[in-house]
Formats: sequence, C-alpha cells, structure tokens
Amino acid sequence: MRFLPTDEQNDFARSLRALFGAADVPAVARAWGAGDQGPGRRVWARAAATGLFALAADEAYDGLGPLPVELALGFVEWGRSGMPGPAVETAAVAVLLSRLGDGALAKRFLPSLLAGEALATLTLPGGGPYALDADAAAYRFRVSDAGGLWLARAPGEALSSTDPTRRLFRPAVAGDEPLADGPRVVEAAGVALDWARLLTAAQCLGAGETLLARTVEYAKQRTQFGTPIGGFQAVKHRLADTLLALEFARPLLWAGALSLDRGEVAAAKLTAGEAAYAAAMTALRVHGAIGYTQELDLSLWLRKARPLRDAWGTPSQCRAVVLEARRPLRGRPR
Repeated sequence: MRFLPTDEQNDFARSLRALFGAADVPAVARAWGAGDQGPGRRVWARAAATGLFALAADEAYDGLGPLPVELALGFVEWGRSGMPGPAVETAAVAVLLSRLGDGALAKRFLPSLLAGEALATLTLPGGGPYALDADAAAYRFRVSDAGGLWLARAPGEALSSTDPTRRLFRPAVAGDEPLADGPRVVEAAGVALDWARLLTAAQCLGAGETLLARTVEYAKQRTQFGTPIGGFQAVKHRLADTLLALEFARPLLWAGALSLDRGEVAAAKLTAGEAAYAAAMTALRVHGAIGYTQELDLSLWLRKARPLRDAWGTPSQCRAVVLEARRPLRGRPR
C-alpha cells in the first residue's frame, strides 16, 4: 500500500508553499494582529485562487471536492507559513453548506467564500464557544445545541487571546437571522466539526514543522563553550523527540483525511496538536531567553501552538472521541 501523497498533490502543496514564501507572511501576521487586515486579505485571495477553499465544497455547488486529503495538504502549508485568518472556519462553512444540500443557501454564500472574496467564521456544538476573527468575517455562522443554523449580524464581544493573530469573539445572539434547522443541520454540523478538527490538525503539523526547522537552524548557529549547541546530546535528544512526535502525527493525519472517520480524525487532532505544542516547548528551551521576544519571528508560531492544540477539540475532548469510537470493539472475542 502506497500511503503517500501523489505527484499532483505534492505539486499543489509546493505551489502554496511558494505563494506563502513570497508573501512575507510574518509581516502579514503582525499586521493582522494589529488590526490591519489588508495584507492578509490579499494573500488570502491568492490562496483561494489556487482552489484551496473550493476543495471543501461539493461540485454541485461549483466546488472542486470534497477532497479532504488535498485540503489537508493545503492546510499543512497554511500552518507552516503562520498565515492568520479563519481559514479552518471558512472551509468548515463550505462543508456545512454543501452537506445541507440547500441550493438557495449555497448560492447565497459559497461563491464569494470559494473565490476568497469573503471570509467566514463558525461556532458548532462541541467545537468551542468562541468565534475566530468575527470582526474580519463577512459571514458569521452559528449552529445552536438545538440544531438551528443562524447568521449573526454583529461580531459579538471581543476577548483576549494568547495569540494576537487569533482574535476571539463571544458570538452575539440577539438579532441573528435563522437559516435552517432540524436533523439535517445536526448531521451537517457533525460533519463540519470533523473537517474543522482535521484541518486544524493539519495546521498544527505545519506549525510544528516550522518550529522544529527554525530550532534546528538556530542550534547549528548558536555556540556555547566554542561549540554549536546542536552538538550537545541533551539538545540532540530533545530535537529528535520533537521530530518523532511530528512524524508519528503525519500518518494519522493522512488516515483521518482518507477515511473521515470521527475517531481517526480526533486521533489526528490529538497527536498533531500535542506534537506542535511539544515543538513549541522545545523551540523555547533551545532558543533560551531570545525565544520570549516578540521581535523574533519564531514567536508567531510559539504563541500559536497552544491555541491550535485546543481549537476545535481540546486533547481531553479528542481522547473521549477516540475512546467512544473504539467502544464497539470492546468485548469482541479474540
């Protein structure tokens, strides 16, 4: 069994990597965190032009998918670059609207989302109470516990975040526009939640890889007692452990993307999130005091690791999903 991306999939990932590499994403992220969304929106539009968000929507609604493997590859690059914005939420909205099968709703919202002309944010039962970048989103969707799909008219209450590029809002409820309700919304919301976890896991993997790569480069240059610190056994072991954690998460991410099984997606989110957080802790320790400075680009990924680990399912929530998925296997004769 060949459990690797195809040449076409790798070409797509490389094209996104080149796009983000030419865009000076650290400067874009700093501007976004300071409230200037212009540079981020321009890069967002170029990424959307590659078909990135169209991969989440059904062909019946002018999408290219659903193609979760290709989309996961794209979101690894999104996380690797440190690109800000509600990308996971926008893709999850495309999945939600496609799954609903409501042509009128799809026609109303999907064209601008897939083209990168508009951003969307979303809250779902089981996905956390806060909306990401609601001030930047043209569309703010909310699925209630009762199974109602709503469109919020206002961003809601702004909250503080450990990552300034991830602006959190408590959704406003008063004046929301009802869009749909019933079992079909509940079912579509569950699928969208799985996709959101999968794509967040992909972001975690990409962010972890950048943290490791930058830390390895620093360990080669920083000297102590006349020797690069990368030659010390303690540093080697820590970097090796970080690499192993990321490489262990990678096949789980592809397994989740191939199957979209709820338990496998949760396992991918759990392992990739923990690996990215461990990569951040390694980067901080190896860089020492300089790792705490906001002027260092590394801080953009350091401050992102924990919020991404907890977004769309904390480690404890993901473990519970994995255990629940394995429940039918218990008690079977061996």
